Amino acid sequence: MSRVLVVDDDPDLRHLVEMRLRKGGHRVLTAASGEEALAIVDERGAPDVAVLDVAMPGMNGLELLPALRSREGMSELPAIFLSARILQHDIEAGRALGATYLTKPFVATALLNAVERVCPEPEGW
Repeated sequence: MSRVLVVDDDPDLRHLVEMRLRKGGHRVLTAASGEEALAIVDERGAPDVAVLDVAMPGMNGLELLPALRSREGMSELPAIFLSARILQHDIEAGRALGATYLTKPFVATALLNAVERVCPEPEGW
């Protein structure tokens, strides 16, 4: 069981991802924006992995990941981009940050497999 931070501005999708991850045995915190995600991390500590939307108002996922990784102890934070953006330059930008890139609509097992592949042993939360 890993601690997963899910950040997506679409409340229905955020809820769906949260439910799928919880069903897979993970603990999940959600945020509707990059700014909210940073506040949650500052309050609750580092997640084991972040699942981020790319296209969000304000701070997008490609900006959020470096901001998360700049936090103490989070420089190696694994991330999965879950995005409807399927243009090659978007995918390459996500992968350039060392993240897994999955496209929407997504297959729940693909997301669960990606989380399990990148997560270290959980520490608590």
